[in-house]
Amino acid sequence: MKIVILDGFAANPGDLSWQGLERFGQVVCYPRTAPEQVLERAQGAQVLLTNKTVLSRQIIESLPQLQMIGVLATGYNIVDIEAAKQRGIPVCNVPAYSTDSVAQLIFAFLLQHANHVLEHTRSVQQGDWVRSQDFSYMVAPQVELAGKTIGFVGFGHVAQKTADIAQAFGMKVIAYSRTMKGQEHRPGFQWVDLDQLCRQSDYLSLNCPLTPQTQGLVNREFLAKMKPSAMLINTSRGPVVVEQDLADALNQGIIAAAAVDVLSTEPPRADNPLLRARNIYFTPHIGWATREARIRLLQITQENLEAFCNGHPQNVVNV
Repeated sequence: MKIVILDGFAANPGDLSWQGLERFGQVVCYPRTAPEQVLERAQGAQVLLTNKTVLSRQIIESLPQLQMIGVLATGYNIVDIEAAKQRGIPVCNVPAYSTDSVAQLIFAFLLQHANHVLEHTRSVQQGDWVRSQDFSYMVAPQVELAGKTIGFVGFGHVAQKTADIAQAFGMKVIAYSRTMKGQEHRPGFQWVDLDQLCRQSDYLSLNCPLTPQTQGLVNREFLAKMKPSAMLINTSRGPVVVEQDLADALNQGIIAAAAVDVLSTEPPRADNPLLRARNIYFTPHIGWATREARIRLLQITQENLEAFCNGHPQNVVNV
């Protein structure tokens, strides 16, 4: 069996090993694959593994030997799953491998905004404390999270883990999701509609999948309903946010701050309006990328391939 990894560098920049896949056949790993290289590199492969390299209907229909597609991620919108289904090709993703890591990043954003550790570090390094007349000073307000409200759009694994952390900090938790079911075990938790979520949240975290219903959900009207003191956090998918509208909201003081790990185009274009917006924190799509999470990613990928070889594919998204 020939297994081709089209873009292995992000998941494994060299600190892990693909060796576990070699027991299933010949493994060919490319760090990155440009769109025009996909068809040539995928020829003869029974299994294709992709992280963000797009597998279109045209590509899938041009690979007669292809039997399985593995996505090195949870999101699978880069694969035409209907085209694969019509060919009888299972598309298997890796769910829930980075739950703890993404929840950790969400709280890194919250804590940075609450305590402004980076700004104070820079101030001290620049000599401001040495020159201070007082033993203590602030370059930005300090905020206590206890008693504040965190709201979630979408309440899957990551949101629930983040809610656990928030409740340990003494925060109130509210959420909106498509189903709005369950969570009776969670003390003080409340399901709300989108308007209530916007109006009540001090911190509003986007944890929903990218669908036709969620694309552009966070727009001018959505942001106008939020508190002027609120912070928006996006670790889900970039296109959930209308980026010009968010930049305008930040620059006009409609909301206080934002933090994003994802953008509509990655890497971003130099003219992306968020890159010049006020009071915004960035990380370059790294919420999933702790070493521990990537180890789980590779392990579950191996398990997906083993299940396929045994005739019982798992984590199939195009059933």
